[in-house]
Amino acid sequence: MTGKAVMIGKEGSGARHHIVVMGVAGCGKSTVGAALAERLGAGFLDGDSLHPQANIDKMASGTPLNDDDRAPWLAEIGRRFPASDASLVIACSALKRSYRDIIRSADPSVVFVHLQGTRELLDARMKARPGHFMPASLLDSQLATLEPLQDDETGVVVDIAQPIEDIVNHVGAALTGLKDATTERV
Repeated sequence: MTGKAVMIGKEGSGARHHIVVMGVAGCGKSTVGAALAERLGAGFLDGDSLHPQANIDKMASGTPLNDDDRAPWLAEIGRRFPASDASLVIACSALKRSYRDIIRSADPSVVFVHLQGTRELLDARMKARPGHFMPASLLDSQLATLEPLQDDETGVVVDIAQPIEDIVNHVGAALTGLKDATTERV
């Protein structure tokens, strides 16, 4: 974690928590984000719900989004944090450093939780969710775009090859224990 120490705990402790659960499609952002929000007593928002219809249509057709497509969406995600009166967890791919910078420009206190896994696991998960607008054919594009958290970014990296409860436990422990200027990897 970088910057200021972040206190993570139950709502009512006086601290307001702003967390983006990030990673490529199929990593479990929505599932982990919702579980983490519940654990922290925070609100949860799936960033996919903020995409304009044009972005959804583009992805559904198998065409990757470009930076111009993503910029207004990322800015809206960033605006949600300072507009919230409570702790908030948002699931958002946040694949590039520049994308995370857009979110951070609205709220520098945001902590990023990067969910990572093998291509094989991600592909299997994507193929197991029929009806989702993001086709498995875009996984390689997302992996090529991904820029992992840098040491100077406030965040936690966690391997998704474990049960959701274990992931949430590891993230909670890592967020609570982070005290210096590094990205924690669990």
